[in-house]
Amino acid sequence: MTRGNQRDQDRLKAQKKLAAATKGKNTTGVSHTKRAESDAEIMRAKQAAKEAAKNAGGGAADAKK
Repeated sequence: MTRGNQRDQDRLKAQKKLAAATKGKNTTGVSHTKRAESDAEIMRAKQAAKEAAKNAGGGAADAKK
């Protein structure tokens, strides 16, 4: 039941494959939660600006319909 160092070699091979697969995916360094919070904040600002334009009687908000 001895496998020599095959198990260790397979483990190293799997680690290299995983490292190569994940390389370059997160280039910005921003985590998923921070990105989601940032996007949500931007969308809230856009919605507030659109509501303000709509309440002020701005024709730009209605022209795109």
